[in-house]
Amino acid sequence: MTNRATRVDRLGLGGFLRPGSETVDGQPRVEVVLAYLVHHPEGLLLLDTGMGSHPEVDAHYRPWRTDLRAALRTRGVSLDDVRLVVNCHLHFDHCGGNPLLAGVPVFAQRTERELAEGADYTLPELVDFPGVRYELLDGAAELLPGVRVLATPGHTAGHQSLAVQTDDGTVVLAGQSHDHASDFTAHALAASWPGSDGNETAAAPSYPAWMDEILALDPRRVLFAHDEAVWEPSRAPHRTSSVGGR
Repeated sequence: MTNRATRVDRLGLGGFLRPGSETVDGQPRVEVVLAYLVHHPEGLLLLDTGMGSHPEVDAHYRPWRTDLRAALRTRGVSLDDVRLVVNCHLHFDHCGGNPLLAGVPVFAQRTERELAEGADYTLPELVDFPGVRYELLDGAAELLPGVRVLATPGHTAGHQSLAVQTDDGTVVLAGQSHDHASDFTAHALAASWPGSDGNETAAAPSYPAWMDEILALDPRRVLFAHDEAVWEPSRAPHRTSSVGGR
């Protein structure tokens, strides 16, 4: 690597109103749509590209959008500067700008690409378009020195996240592995629970198996696709486990 430091910038690409039929408490919820630029010595990587548009989608979610090109300009770059695209998954609100980047490699899990062929999974024109170039992954992979894809299934079976090494530690771009930073906190605490509270008959807290892998990276920050809040550790040590989630 050169002496240029790797850094991460957030892009605000709009938002939408999630109807109560899709929320835990049954109340409508406004959500942001965020993408992330990884400025790396070997080139610019973009995680997610914003929302696609379709009359039925727009009527259901009532979105507002910031054009990807305009958002990139606020960071001093353009579409032509983007070397790699990673989609945490292929729902319409994460790959909407992909057709603007025809010819740029798009990294996705093979499972996710297969799911995107299903009816009503996403907007097909965002997945198959002239010049599309997929690089399909089966689990974890290093895309650039210090930039690693992590398989984080849950929201979809092919969901993935990015771990980025920066000068001040590892930044995890978690996409929609969790809707909110507080959800990540709950799973991080569950993974750290020592398992001895004097009540051996009580159920153990559950968390995804891949949380152990993320916490083992000792991330300084975890960033999300639909939450402007940032998870930061308390610096208390986390339990490490070879067993995984329960």
